[in-house]
Amino acid sequence: MGRSVVLDGNTLSPAEVIAIANGSAQLELSQDSWDRIINSRKIVDDIVASGEVVYGINTGFGSLVNTTIDSEKLQELQTNLIRSHATGLGDRMDKISVRTMMIARVNSFAKGYSGVHPNVVQQLIDYINLDITPYIPRIGSLGASGDLAPLSHMAITLIGEGHIVGADGGLLETKEVLTEKGLIPVELNAKDGLSLINGTSQMLSYSIISLTMLNDLLPIADVIYCASLDGFKGSISPFDERVHNVRPHPGQLLVAKRIREIMQDSKILASHIDCDKVQDPYSFRCAPQVHGAVYEALLAMQSTIQIEMNSTTDNPLVFPGENGKSGKIISQGNFHGEILALCADRMSLSIFELASISERRMDQLLDPKKSNLPPFLAKDSGLESGYMIVQYSAGAALAELHGHANPRTAFSTSTSAGQEDHVSMGATACWNLYQACIRLSEVLACELLIASEAITYHDYSPSPTVQSLISLVRNISPILDSDRSTSEELMQIAEHLRDGSWLARIEAENFKLSR
Repeated sequence: MGRSVVLDGNTLSPAEVIAIANGSAQLELSQDSWDRIINSRKIVDDIVASGEVVYGINTGFGSLVNTTIDSEKLQELQTNLIRSHATGLGDRMDKISVRTMMIARVNSFAKGYSGVHPNVVQQLIDYINLDITPYIPRIGSLGASGDLAPLSHMAITLIGEGHIVGADGGLLETKEVLTEKGLIPVELNAKDGLSLINGTSQMLSYSIISLTMLNDLLPIADVIYCASLDGFKGSISPFDERVHNVRPHPGQLLVAKRIREIMQDSKILASHIDCDKVQDPYSFRCAPQVHGAVYEALLAMQSTIQIEMNSTTDNPLVFPGENGKSGKIISQGNFHGEILALCADRMSLSIFELASISERRMDQLLDPKKSNLPPFLAKDSGLESGYMIVQYSAGAALAELHGHANPRTAFSTSTSAGQEDHVSMGATACWNLYQACIRLSEVLACELLIASEAITYHDYSPSPTVQSLISLVRNISPILDSDRSTSEELMQIAEHLRDGSWLARIEAENFKLSR
């Protein structure tokens, strides 16, 4: 058994979530968290016993808020809620996304403001640690009132209904899996169903996974840029520290510093230091200004996710009493995903810009009038097309990224008879960002392959950091000696770029890039 990550509702990090989600760590809950969960549950039980009418406990939901439910039907109320709301559409969520969503839900409960029964929390923890993955269609959340449909598909398996995804990808009956794992279906009591489904966990899941990819893609994008700079025999003078100190945006400063670090000891750079070229095109000269702006969007995203991941996002919330007073239940709107939606939309637009400037550098390298290299880097131009179509594919991916750059948050719809009259579309925005990250990795793979080939035409070596990256490329894609399909090569390169393995390798061989 691997290490354990102890959740307390306040200190969970994205890296810890991914470690649990990919099975390299087990999940535990701190004793303080269990105490808070038990105390908030007692407040719910006391309200049920008193007969006081409180939304989410003994009323209908949404526009049915004014319908009071008899105490003997409260279990049925919660079960009906889960069954009726498990109405998702589309493709299933992948395993890591589902597990990340469940982890986010547990950590929200760990804060102790949801009033959920401890048995429900334990069932979720058992699912995570025993590698039980509910079948969840991706589409159904509007990003307000929480991710209702996806979380309902998760919740319905806790009570022994719905389906579990088997090791081979097939669907299994939930009750059979529970029996095999030594579990029994959990009973949903007052508020339990609503607590399970009324939160931002699906939005958060795709946000955390996207953040993890971008934490690797953005630094290695700077290394790829430096490979293109060496391939183009571009100038490093625009990255002079004095230039960026007079316009000291943090991202711009950092990227300029990274480029200076990466380009150290480049023999190609040294070989043309006194050339008569006056200025490089913007796609080379303005990299710190563009890459740096994208990096600042990433920093903002990191902050937003860190806060959201350690927040309570269901409704209503249960607050303990103070100074001898009884506990208080407050209806509010923490389930609204606007903060995640806007964050995802900003990041999707930002990485479109990163991919856009990357594609422009490909054009510079492939055009002999601009690069002084063979047309399309072909060995026998005319008879052969070289890497001509690599740029086409990058342009097609960029077109998809242009679609991803359009804000999903800019659309809302009124639901539940007008009670829920403004929604964030946060689940759509965060899924959109997840897809955009994949397209970004593909565009960067195209630039890297072209830059690696361009460097082969120079008599001198690139910087050691760039050479480390090119060596990894050559394990997959040999130097072009005649036309061949590079489709599989590009997709393998893209996967290595976004999973962080190549970044870790080049940093181990050279130095850790500035963060």
